[in-house]
Amino acid sequence: MRPSFSGLRTGILAQVLFLIIAAMLLVNLVMLSLSQRSLIQSKTDAGKILVQSLSLNLGRIIEASDKPLNIILQNSEFKKDIESLLSTGGFQDFVILDINGNPFLSTDLPAEDNKNLSSLAMISMQGNGISVNYRGSAWGVFWLSKKDIIVSGPLVYRGRRIGGAAITSSLDSIYKSLREAEKLVIFYIILDAIILALVGIYLLSRLVVNPIYRLLKMTEKYRDEDVLSPVTEYSGNEIGNLSRSLSSMLQRLDENKKELKNNISSLEKANLDLKQAQDEIIRSEKFASVGRLAAGIAHEIGNPLGIILGYLELIRKGDLTEDEKLDFLNRVESEITRINVIIRQLLDFSRPSSGNNEENSIHDIITDTVNMMKPHPLLDGISFRLDLKAERDTVFADSNQLQQVFLNIIMNAADVLKDKTDRQDDALDNILIMTDNKDNSIEIRFIDNGPGIDEETIQHIFDPFYTTKDPGKGTGLGLSVSYMIIESHGGTIRAESVKGKGASIIINLPVQVSHTQGDV
Repeated sequence: MRPSFSGLRTGILAQVLFLIIAAMLLVNLVMLSLSQRSLIQSKTDAGKILVQSLSLNLGRIIEASDKPLNIILQNSEFKKDIESLLSTGGFQDFVILDINGNPFLSTDLPAEDNKNLSSLAMISMQGNGISVNYRGSAWGVFWLSKKDIIVSGPLVYRGRRIGGAAITSSLDSIYKSLREAEKLVIFYIILDAIILALVGIYLLSRLVVNPIYRLLKMTEKYRDEDVLSPVTEYSGNEIGNLSRSLSSMLQRLDENKKELKNNISSLEKANLDLKQAQDEIIRSEKFASVGRLAAGIAHEIGNPLGIILGYLELIRKGDLTEDEKLDFLNRVESEITRINVIIRQLLDFSRPSSGNNEENSIHDIITDTVNMMKPHPLLDGISFRLDLKAERDTVFADSNQLQQVFLNIIMNAADVLKDKTDRQDDALDNILIMTDNKDNSIEIRFIDNGPGIDEETIQHIFDPFYTTKDPGKGTGLGLSVSYMIIESHGGTIRAESVKGKGASIIINLPVQVSHTQGDV
């Protein structure tokens, strides 16, 4: 395998070179900053010495001459001497004031510059020492810096103040020398980087990259059916340890392959058995619900049958008018239709689930379930209220299984409402079913005004075989099966209750966005 530009060698080398060059440049910037500061400080010290030299020279001249200071300063030779003295220290322009602060001698400067230097010289005369100021901006080495330095101070000779002076110098010469030196530094940084790159490539290839490429080549050629050969890597460093560990790992991998295949087969069989057991539990609970429904609805079918037999007996006697016979036949037909609806609803519910999820309306399933339950004696005296305000109620689910969930919840609520021993009021028994949309789901709430559920019980109501009903009135599987069904449809189910204020079962199911609901 040939190394690529995006390989380990290139990546490590690029990062190391980046760190080295970044460190060199950082050190270079620090040294450059320190050098610039040092050179400017040297220029400042030179300016202070020059101001003191002016004080000494002027003092001696005044002491040796009987002429006034303004006459002495107007001497062109004296001016040339001062300019020569300042140029030796790298300063070009100056302004000299007398004891009264009047400028007597200066280089040829613009009026504005002359005024600024005079002001600084005057301020320094009123102070106690030499001051340093800067003006203007110029491009330094890598950033903008001060252009000129101004050193001002009083002219003092033997403790007597004889005037003031301000001298100025450009810092361009300092920046120019630093730029020239920086070119040489950059050259050496590039040279060092090239040398380090060559040495680094050699060391990385020998110590790290080549051994890793050998290991990578071996793993890429490995297939499940291959017989492993031992890895030959005897170096005592981490790469050698990695080679030996890889060899040991691949050998263990071969040993575990057969065991893994056996485990997978066992898990698949166990998963199939578990799925069958879950389906059997759901069917068993469904049959139990059907039994309870059938037992309760039997008398609802018996009443219409009694009415039908009565009407048939009257018709058989034959002492009726044609209008009466027609009225009795219509009533018989109505009762038969009533029986047919009850039986059809019961058969539809008892039919085995297809196990296929389809787009179904939650509102339709709730309505069908409530209509099927209304004739049941268990709901005598219990009123239903439906508040189905969800705009999106289409879910991708098994309608038969969802109907079983809703039926279990309604029957549990009816059982609680029928047992009024814990009720704290005589309010009319009712069950409220509400729907609403929450984000991309539909929330279904079954709310009763029963005695509620205590905190300890509510934590276990979805546990299998957990029931508070008397023996023979419940298996304890209804809510557990409901929990299993809702979770299999990607939803959630939970219970909320305050003791003495009823209970709520809340179901959340993901909404199936269909073409008809896309603009809702």
